[in-house]
Amino acid sequence: MADTTADALRPRRSVLYMPGANERALTKAEALPADALILDLEDAVAPDAKTEARDRVCEAAASDRYGRREVTIRINGVGTPWHDDDLRAVAAAGPAAVVVPKVDSAGTVHAIEKALEAGGAPDHTAIWAMIETPVAMLHAEEVSAASDRLTVLVMGTNDLAKELQAEHVPGRQPLLTGLGLSLLAARATGKVILDGVYNDIKDADGFEAECVQGRRMGFDGKTLIHPSQLEPCNRVFAPTADEVDRARRIIEAFEQAEAEGRGVVTVDGRMIENLHVEQARRTLAVIAAIEALAADS
Repeated sequence: MADTTADALRPRRSVLYMPGANERALTKAEALPADALILDLEDAVAPDAKTEARDRVCEAAASDRYGRREVTIRINGVGTPWHDDDLRAVAAAGPAAVVVPKVDSAGTVHAIEKALEAGGAPDHTAIWAMIETPVAMLHAEEVSAASDRLTVLVMGTNDLAKELQAEHVPGRQPLLTGLGLSLLAARATGKVILDGVYNDIKDADGFEAECVQGRRMGFDGKTLIHPSQLEPCNRVFAPTADEVDRARRIIEAFEQAEAEGRGVVTVDGRMIENLHVEQARRTLAVIAAIEALAADS
């Protein structure tokens, strides 16, 4: 399996859904500044186009068309007529990950893992579990801890709102309990977690506000439905220049104090402890990973 520490630092600020039935969209994605792509065989593909889309998406994922971008495939859910064939095809194609809808138990994760292994999937093909239902929220830690192959939780906020019979409102108050439980599960088990989509592609201010909310809550990035959402998402989920500068000053001050045998360190009038130094080092590692991805894209 991949190094989980390196995997956690891999940029996933912007994760864009692309319709698997649309070759033009798949080609367009080659030049888009998304950190990762989800080539979709589920919601974006009509039933009579599923088989053709599967072939197209698996070919695209197995190619080098997308450079260092992380390319994943969202399959159709457990119990659908296409699920088993999707899994076999994805295992053979070996993308960065298989994105599985409506995962609500460790048993589902184990079944996916066994199917990937039976299909000969390479070790680097991870499982991204979509957390979309009340049952999934209440079992999020169980799901997240079920397998080392599972590396990412993906919030399905549209389905969650539907299941809760809740409204989509600014601030997402009806969804905060589920979002919080899933975040706790991800952090408790050392996994990455992605925020759900924002539906109104014309509401730029609302979208950016939700990105800011997601970052403040602790999400690693956000799933997107349109290329116009990429720039603000990448910006919001990246450390700012001021944050990078402060991180460097914290590390420099701490290392200087250690060399001089001083036990008390302050930066900008605030006491610095080990946890602040760890956060500062993570900030610098994140920005370095973002810059490396941009340089190779």
